[in-house]
Amino acid sequence: MSDQELLARYVDAWWASVGDLLALLEDLGPEDWATPTDLAGWDVKAVASHTAHLESILAGGPEETAEIADAPHITGPMGQFTEIGVVTRRDRDPASIIEEIRSVTGDRRKRLAEEPPTDPDAPADGIFGLIGWNQRTLLRNRPLDVWMHEQDVRRAVGRPGGMDSAGAQHTADYLSEAFGFIVGKRVGPPAGTTAVLAVEGSAPVAVEIGDDGRGRRLDVVPDAPTVRIETDRESFIVLAGGRRAVEPGSVVVSGDQELGRRIVEQLATTP
Repeated sequence: MSDQELLARYVDAWWASVGDLLALLEDLGPEDWATPTDLAGWDVKAVASHTAHLESILAGGPEETAEIADAPHITGPMGQFTEIGVVTRRDRDPASIIEEIRSVTGDRRKRLAEEPPTDPDAPADGIFGLIGWNQRTLLRNRPLDVWMHEQDVRRAVGRPGGMDSAGAQHTADYLSEAFGFIVGKRVGPPAGTTAVLAVEGSAPVAVEIGDDGRGRRLDVVPDAPTVRIETDRESFIVLAGGRRAVEPGSVVVSGDQELGRRIVEQLATTP
């Protein structure tokens, strides 16, 4: 697959995820928008507002500023930045936030269709380029972010679904790639340890710890690894996203139980 084809796949996954999120938001009742989500300090409206903010920036919208008050869920510069869209849209009605998302993403989709990205190493647009992201990182992260927030809303309002979408597949596969880092650097088992992560709907990820402590991905999944972790897609997403505890029995550990427990505790890779 060429670089251009890969970037186009990311754009398609983002666009599909935007459509899924909009369809969900449009179907919510007035009472749903104030429902707390798994994201500390954010209700459904805050999640939608944050999404509108980021997509507006990417579409070339004006820079937004706001006075961000101290709050337990705001722990650093990134937290202050992501809170801006929540504050600036606090007095907006839900319909206008939905329409903003639809409008700015439509504009950006049109521009990406007219001038498809071709260089994954080119600097990302705007503020994302300033923090060191390239086009590959930006375009790969947008479907993850949008789809994860769709799921935040779904869990909050009790409307499960969307686990077989393009965004779901993209996000599960993307987050699975961190498995070697999690096992090698966060957990740090002895050299020679083998670990397998089997998420329903995705190819298993197998790693072996080298003498340098790094988790090297294996081409062939071992039949009897030191530890094997199996789970459904939704439970993995909840754990990898650092959202909440999962239902008992949704994660099955085979082999070294203590090592498996430690790995599961370290699965969160995105806030």
